[in-house]
Amino acid sequence: MPLDDTIARVTDRIRERSRDTRTAYLSNMARAAEDGPRRAHLSCGNQAHAYAAMGEDKDALTGTAPNIGIITAYNDMLSAHQPFATYPDQIKEAARAAGATAQVAGGVPAMCDGVTQGQTGMELSLFSRDVIALAAGVGLSHNTFDAALYLGVCDKIVPGLIIAAATFGYIPGLFVPAGPMTSGLPNDQKAKVRQQFAAGEIGRDKLMEAEMASYHGPGTCTFYGTANTNQMLMEFMGLHLPGASFVNPGTPLRDALTKAATERAAEITALGNAYTPVSEVLDEKAFVNGLVGLMATGGSTNLVIHLPAMARAAGIHITLEDFSDISEAVPQMAKVYPNGLADVNHFHAAGGLAYMIGNLLKSGLLHEDVRTAAGDGLELYTQEPKLDGDTLTYGPGPTESQNDRILRPASDPFSPHGGLTQLKGNLGTGVIKTSAVDPSRHIIEAPARVFHDQHAVKAAFQNGEFTSDTIVVLRFQGPKSNGMPELHALTPVLSVLQDRGLKVALVTDGRMSGASGKVPSAIHVCPEAAAGGPLAYLQDGDIVRLDATTGTIETHADLTARQPAKPDLSGNGTGVGRELFEAFRKNCGMASAGAGVVV
Repeated sequence: MPLDDTIARVTDRIRERSRDTRTAYLSNMARAAEDGPRRAHLSCGNQAHAYAAMGEDKDALTGTAPNIGIITAYNDMLSAHQPFATYPDQIKEAARAAGATAQVAGGVPAMCDGVTQGQTGMELSLFSRDVIALAAGVGLSHNTFDAALYLGVCDKIVPGLIIAAATFGYIPGLFVPAGPMTSGLPNDQKAKVRQQFAAGEIGRDKLMEAEMASYHGPGTCTFYGTANTNQMLMEFMGLHLPGASFVNPGTPLRDALTKAATERAAEITALGNAYTPVSEVLDEKAFVNGLVGLMATGGSTNLVIHLPAMARAAGIHITLEDFSDISEAVPQMAKVYPNGLADVNHFHAAGGLAYMIGNLLKSGLLHEDVRTAAGDGLELYTQEPKLDGDTLTYGPGPTESQNDRILRPASDPFSPHGGLTQLKGNLGTGVIKTSAVDPSRHIIEAPARVFHDQHAVKAAFQNGEFTSDTIVVLRFQGPKSNGMPELHALTPVLSVLQDRGLKVALVTDGRMSGASGKVPSAIHVCPEAAAGGPLAYLQDGDIVRLDATTGTIETHADLTARQPAKPDLSGNGTGVGRELFEAFRKNCGMASAGAGVVV
């Protein structure tokens, strides 16, 4: 199947836009690769320090065996990363069997947004991505590694690790996931309980019971939020082994995939004949494939921030226009909560990524001619891993959906477009995710109610102040204001208002969770209010129109004669570690360019 015209056009546009920066990046990577294996340039004293505690691996480390650096995001507070506790030992054992060695190069922090949601700590969350990139860079700076394995799954962790992997792009690398937890309380039931609590219909005991039944064991949360969107991206972009994303933790297949990733990392170093540096995997086609996967699966809006930052680390520039154009060309093939009732385990059982990639390739909506960590060609990712005894094998993946209420072909999708639309108008630019929003709510025009704090929105709700159609404008939530926390804690409140028959929407320079759903939300509005953006001039009662069908966000009010609001934001700089991130708030870029600090 010939490549779709829009996919080809957007790829060419990105390539042309990025020509100078991509050329400079590849030149830097080529110079670094010319130096040969990293360890060859260390002094005897340097090497002695690096190998002093390595016991039985010392002889191999001083020889010519490939040495694999492990960057791990392990902690046992974050369910998705708790399984990584045993990975270093598994990897070291597999490396020895493959004639290689492995060392833990460094650890990186890993926040759980589920823990910090609605709390002060969430104001550190987005910037933790840059901290993760920096921390991974410190680990790899010891210059003793011929390849790297990146152990990370969740929201900011994978983007941060990608930024580091691209920066050290002359080193081959694979991402090694831990998989989703087994299914618990269905997501629609969990959402209903949250709304009942927000409306005061049940007590905290029932809420806690439902939450514990939903999040109940090791692995990623099973809804299709940012963590699982990250896992999808790593397959679409060729940095996982095929079929690795959604295999549950603690299973023989999960262990076999970890072993196979180690073996593959040893194979693709510059010491052998299959050298595959990350810089050659992360090219324009790979990022376009990632954008296609994001739209086809109805993935997290957080990736609208992360993908531009990830791409910039590889010398590639992605814009909101690229997201919007690809969304128009790519149908939504999956319905996974919050876009449907199924979770990622159901999605995987229905055919999962192998089916989806195969179908998109046949529809001309993906680049097949790419380099991946597994080998040449995205066709490899239509295969499915199986166990033959203790041996990992691959066979043809499914070519038919096993449940068309969850997964459909591109020729008969749930929606003809990917459900992500760029918004423009006299209030700035932003995005809206419509894949879970009823079409009757794609246009909302109503008076604004302006807030500077999400807790104030909840207080107004509890006081019964929302009695008519309203557009809630929540400003001073961008990266410069307070680190751009997720505002998912507002979802139950706004959902209750919507269920009462009101027309409601959210307009904000902040961001929503990857699990944001049925309430129309214009998010990432740029320039943010703290940078003098138009949202700073809005007042209560101004008529605001959010139109996802035309991609516009505007007000009828004349803002030109007004002075911008200047709230006291000094309190955003202290408490729960916010003092440490002042330099990040002062120096970050706009959300539309990735809100980055280090790139």
